[in-house]
Amino acid sequence: MTTVIAVRGTAEERIAPELGAVSLTVSASGAERDATLARTSDAHQRLIEGIRELEASGVLDVWSAGQLRVSSHRPWNNEGKQLPVVHQANADVEVVFTDLERLGEWVSTVSLGEFIGIGGIDWRLTDATRKRTQELAQRGAVSDAVAKAAVYAAALGLGAPTPAELADTGLLTAQPVPHGGSGERMYAMRASADMSGGGGPAQFTPAQLVITASVEARFTAEAAG
Repeated sequence: MTTVIAVRGTAEERIAPELGAVSLTVSASGAERDATLARTSDAHQRLIEGIRELEASGVLDVWSAGQLRVSSHRPWNNEGKQLPVVHQANADVEVVFTDLERLGEWVSTVSLGEFIGIGGIDWRLTDATRKRTQELAQRGAVSDAVAKAAVYAAALGLGAPTPAELADTGLLTAQPVPHGGSGERMYAMRASADMSGGGGPAQFTPAQLVITASVEARFTAEAAG
């Protein structure tokens, strides 16, 4: 008699980040629209000039700068009275460093600048490293599924399990594996990265990134002997 064993395999790979993406906002507000725009534009231009110098020194991967945006609103005071119009100008900038030591030095300096706010640092991997690490996690998830199936088969006094179906978590078919057959093999696996780790702007010490993978698998096993 053939026994069907269904398991889920999981694995994770931890790796130090290679890139640090710094998000910044240049902004100013004031009662005079033109003056507010001029202050923001000057700060934005100085920031871009500094970024271009970094780019020339070879410590950046890429960078981008959004256009200046201007908006106006009338705030309210504590007494419910509407105050005069306030104009707000801002622009978003992202700088992706390959040299993480220089990233810390630069952020420590640029954060002291007027009209510049640091939104945060997103620690990343290069595409090639991410792909390679995902593949390691995927292979680990499959190995975990095989090991689990072997334990269950041994506990039941069965022989070595034979893989019948393998799929990304949530994609495994609901149909039972036919007796005496190996079933259809599917190799669709998924990996995801937990990118939430990372040091704050004061430490600049990124946590390791975690790449996870999981698979669902069915195996068949016959009575031993």
